[in-house]
Amino acid sequence: MRKKELWLIIAGLIFINILTIVFFFGKSGGVTGTAAYEQVATVGGKTISRQDWLNELEARYGKEVLKEMIDQKVIQEMADKYKITVSDKDVERQLRMAQATYGPSATASYTSDENKWKEQVKNNLLLEEILTKDVVVSESEMKKYYQENQAQFQIPTAYHLSHILVKTKDDAKKALKELSQGSSFSALAMERSIEEFSANQGGDIGYISQDDEQYPPEYIKIAKKLKPGTYSSPIKVKQGYAILKLHKVIKGQAFTYEEVKSQIRRQIAMEQMKVPASASSFWDEVKVDWFYGNTTK
Repeated sequence: MRKKELWLIIAGLIFINILTIVFFFGKSGGVTGTAAYEQVATVGGKTISRQDWLNELEARYGKEVLKEMIDQKVIQEMADKYKITVSDKDVERQLRMAQATYGPSATASYTSDENKWKEQVKNNLLLEEILTKDVVVSESEMKKYYQENQAQFQIPTAYHLSHILVKTKDDAKKALKELSQGSSFSALAMERSIEEFSANQGGDIGYISQDDEQYPPEYIKIAKKLKPGTYSSPIKVKQGYAILKLHKVIKGQAFTYEEVKSQIRRQIAMEQMKVPASASSFWDEVKVDWFYGNTTK
């Protein structure tokens, strides 16, 4: 995996985790009086209050979360200042390439809220445009890069799947019966599936493609026959029996030079600059003042 692609995955994961933490912090502003002492857990005769919990979250993650929030604002400020934009087509293409390329381990964490992922992709592209705004890359250099790295701009057909994996055929039949009676696929996966990671995600395994080796090849064969929103009959796999649900299909595509020209320019420019993709270098320019002071970014 290229360095830029790995950075996109890590940045996206951090962003989604931070949004989750921000959600809890956001509630803390209104926690006053008796609400501050609301019990969120009891252990024996001892309790943990909501305020205790929020204080611990802030102590552990407060600085990191605030810095990420500031960075997002800084990117917006700098983009407005230099009138830098990225097209919806660029964002959508980058998102599709990520979904179809990175595999289930990476994409399962994103699929619960694609809008958050899309927002992070947009911010990443804006930051790269800001960082490389003064870098000149020749047309011939970009075309050469495209010719030498065409595989990078081709995406395979990918299927967004969830599964319920159980040990026996009887278990699978019982799960299938409950689904036919209206039970939630995700709730049933959390309750019944023996694969812990995907069970915690409501059975979501992200996007998989033909060459993916993490899941049985039968998954692709079945996925090709399903319509989005439908689920399969139980299928025999090495670990037991699985029921698959298809959410979405991303059709394979080879992008033309003109479609990825701006992406290539950014990639070449970032590699030439050899600087980390960080908004912190612009803090002084936009006059950031924050809770933790200005000595550390």
